[in-house]
Amino acid sequence: MNVFAEFLAKIDNPQHRDRTHEVLSWVIEKFPTLTPVIKWNQPMFTDHGTYIIGFSIAKQHLAVAPESAGIDHFSDEIVQAGYDHTKQLVRISWKGPVDFSLLEKMIEFNILDKAECSTFWR
Repeated sequence: MNVFAEFLAKIDNPQHRDRTHEVLSWVIEKFPTLTPVIKWNQPMFTDHGTYIIGFSIAKQHLAVAPESAGIDHFSDEIVQAGYDHTKQLVRISWKGPVDFSLLEKMIEFNILDKAECSTFWR
């Protein structure tokens, strides 16, 4: 978690900082083989040098970015979870719960789907 310490320290709102810490810690615990990194000033997780998932913060939400393939694959489940999304990210409201089972599915999908990927992005 040390790799994310500086990023987390810059989050002014303590609730947003705690939520972000909770999600990042959960990913580290659930997927210990993923590599936590900061790129483009955002926390991300990679596998064999390829991007798996990234996170960013905004005033109203925590953004989760599983790449457009992940968004497309889970679009219905994202909506069912009550989240808004674009082609590139899912918005998890600071006031709502985190659907960790959906997050787990998105990460597992990317790990499997990108197992043979030799580039950072798809």
